[in-house]
Amino acid sequence: MTIDAQAPQQERQVLTQNPLTGLPSDIAVSQLDQDPFEPLSVGAMVDRVAAMAVEKAAHPWVFFMRSLVGGAMVAFGVLLALMVSTGVKTPGIASLMMGLAFGMSFVLILVSGMSLITADMAAGFLALLNRIMRLRTYVFLVTVGLVGNIAGALVFVTICGAAGGPYLGAFAERAATVGALKAGQPVWTAFLLAVVCTWFLQTSMCMYFKARSDVARMAFAFYGPFAFVIGGTQHVIANVGFLGLPLLLNLFHPAARRTGITWGFGDDGLLTNIGITSVGNLIGGALFVALPFWTIARLQRR
Repeated sequence: MTIDAQAPQQERQVLTQNPLTGLPSDIAVSQLDQDPFEPLSVGAMVDRVAAMAVEKAAHPWVFFMRSLVGGAMVAFGVLLALMVSTGVKTPGIASLMMGLAFGMSFVLILVSGMSLITADMAAGFLALLNRIMRLRTYVFLVTVGLVGNIAGALVFVTICGAAGGPYLGAFAERAATVGALKAGQPVWTAFLLAVVCTWFLQTSMCMYFKARSDVARMAFAFYGPFAFVIGGTQHVIANVGFLGLPLLLNLFHPAARRTGITWGFGDDGLLTNIGITSVGNLIGGALFVALPFWTIARLQRR
């Protein structure tokens, strides 16, 4: 995922008249090719994202390291979101502050070329639909990316939990409140909110790879996490931070506020939440983003 990737050039020339411009279509296509900021077609974007997933699967150790760093970057956003919303009493304003602070995490991941599992779920599914990736390779991609992201996020929040200092007091109260809210939702609610989360997030990823200017790309990358945070949805890696941070604060600082969150598979368990949100995020990115874009690309090419 690099911001300086070159867009493929259109090569096909059609000699029919363009109904919008009145000019021959070959002239219209040439004019688009001469504009370096004209967005890619849906088909070109689909092929580009699918090829990116294949490249990641071909280099598993590199992909794992990119996932570690990507998970830590998501945890950056979690920490900042909790910090800026501490002490804010109005729910809407608190959510807005969290979204603004969290939004840059996805920008960091995409621009730096790191990996986020929810993006890889959609990208790999496009590769499956394009028949350039096998199902077992897709399962391998998702597994490695998920483990890497979780590990990276846990490393970051463990360091913050051990540090204490500014992350105690009112901040610890805020972290406990947000974590308990996410962990305490019914299974069906958490699942559907996870679907909505990647509907937001992976639409922004596709728009990122469709755009050809740096400003447009970063705006689209910012929109995804901004939208899913202020919408109160569930993201598997973000939740590792939101649930893991209060647990680790309790571990290192017994005076920090305690919640009903646990590490395991029981009610309000971190592993339970990871399982539910992983499935919801997969369905949201694959069926509500990747499949529609792939279908549009196929229909346009016909």
